[in-house]
Amino acid sequence: QVQLVESGGGSVQAGGSLRLSCAASGYTHINYCMGWFRQAPGKEREVVAAIDSDGSTFYADSVKGRFTISQDNAKNTVALQMNSLKPEDTAMYYCAARAGACSDTWDLESRYNYWGQGTRVTVSS
Repeated sequence: QVQLVESGGGSVQAGGSLRLSCAASGYTHINYCMGWFRQAPGKEREVVAAIDSDGSTFYADSVKGRFTISQDNAKNTVALQMNSLKPEDTAMYYCAARAGACSDTWDLESRYNYWGQGTRVTVSS
């Protein structure tokens, strides 16, 4: 049973930073793609970033240069460092996972099989 548990959300002022973490358990695939998605109130869920098991990273244009995704294989965790936060970054953030490389479908929500419960991020102006 694959489980993904997010942590690290909270409230911060614009320009501040937060670090989200996703702890994965029960995952046995050697090759995988781990992603972070977010859903703001009244909006559809959108991709934020993804990382391959080989360390390749992918970012949405809206967060390039501000967010960094990383992984700690020893701890089975994926982190999302968020800097220079803006009010428009306010959302529920979800960790997701799937078997196989991210490739050119890293941003497709429908391709991810496993999801966490989410952690809320609120950025005030």
